[in-house]
Amino acid sequence: MILTNTNSKIKKTAKLNNVRLFEFNLPAVSTCPFADTCKEICYADKGTFKYPVVQAKYHSNYELTKNKDLFIKVVQNELIKKHIEYVRIHSSGDFYNLKYLKAWLEIARGNPNVIFYGYTKSVPLFKKVDLPQNFIFCFSTGGKADHLIKDTDKKAVIFNSLEELKKARFTDCSVNDMKMITTNKVGLVLH
Repeated sequence: MILTNTNSKIKKTAKLNNVRLFEFNLPAVSTCPFADTCKEICYADKGTFKYPVVQAKYHSNYELTKNKDLFIKVVQNELIKKHIEYVRIHSSGDFYNLKYLKAWLEIARGNPNVIFYGYTKSVPLFKKVDLPQNFIFCFSTGGKADHLIKDTDKKAVIFNSLEELKKARFTDCSVNDMKMITTNKVGLVLH
C-alpha cells in the first residue's frame, strides 16, 4: 500500500471536502534536488515524519519509483481498488528527476477523473512538460529555482503568521490545502 491517508492534515482535508483523498510520499530533503532555504524549516524533516517506520516507508516508495512500469502499475491498482478521487503527491519529498515526473504525468493522463495535486520546488522540470488538467501543482518558494517562477504561475509562500498572510492577500491553505487547487496565491503559515 503506497497511497495512504494516515497523515492528520490529509485526513482533515479529506473530511472538510468530503472526498476520498490519499497521498504519496518520498524521503524529505534527499529527494528534493531544488530545495534551498526551505530545508531549514522543512516540516517533513521532523516530528512523526522522522519515525523509523515512516522513514522506511518513504524509502521503500522511493525505491519503487525507480522501476517506472511497476510503479505505475502499483499506483493504478490502488487508485481503482480504493476508489480514490484526489491524490496529494508529496507531503514529503519532491520530483527528483524528469523521468519520475513523467511517470506521474502518465498516471494522471490515464486517470482523468482523479485530481493529482501538490507543491513542488522542481520548477525546471515542470517547465519542460505539458501538464494535463487534472495535474495541479503549485511552485513552492524557498528553492534554488525561485527565479523561474513567474507572476502568473501558481505559487506558494510560507508566512510567519496568519495576519502576514492575509495582509499579502494570499489564500490560507494551512488547514485545507485543497484550496490551492482554485487559487494562484497560496499561503501557508509556518508550523
